[in-house]
Amino acid sequence: MAKAERGPRERMIFSAAQLIRRDGVVSTGMRDVAVDAAAPRGSLQHYFPGGKAELVDEAVGWAGDYAAGRVARFLAALPEPTPSGLFASMVRQWTDEYKAEGFAGGCPVAAALVDCAESVPSTRKAASAAFATWTGAVAQALTGMGVPAERAGALATLMISSLEGAILLARAERDVRALTTVARELGPLLDAAVSTPGG
Repeated sequence: MAKAERGPRERMIFSAAQLIRRDGVVSTGMRDVAVDAAAPRGSLQHYFPGGKAELVDEAVGWAGDYAAGRVARFLAALPEPTPSGLFASMVRQWTDEYKAEGFAGGCPVAAALVDCAESVPSTRKAASAAFATWTGAVAQALTGMGVPAERAGALATLMISSLEGAILLARAERDVRALTTVARELGPLLDAAVSTPGG
């Protein structure tokens, strides 16, 4: 859904997520969110009476839901869904962005966690829930491709942890090397986890 098609509350959550992924929580002000969302400043207090912390937590939750929703879209675009194909698609989202737009943006969940984990307990909980939502979607997809349920959660955690670490390295190095490396190196391991019928 395009930003213009969202209601004011949804636009502010989306804008907050985009600003946080670029600038972090500390550098993202409520006024910045209102301007980016083309929302009257007073509407922030109306929609987010808990202030910036509430808005950040909502943006983090949105990001987790977005990442989880992307899993189904990635699978649908694969001619033959495989765990390595899914992971390559997850990584490609970032390599494409970095090649086209530069390395300014990162994961808004990670950014919020780094900025607020100790000072704002609700944000730590929101980040944990967002990662759980994303991990659950990946694990479900892996199970659907034949990975045993008892391994799917662990592999989903490995995939997301590797991707998040590679995003940080890519931004630090201003190079997609870490992203392409994790996709190449983890692909065979992920595919090897698929159970063969009767095996």
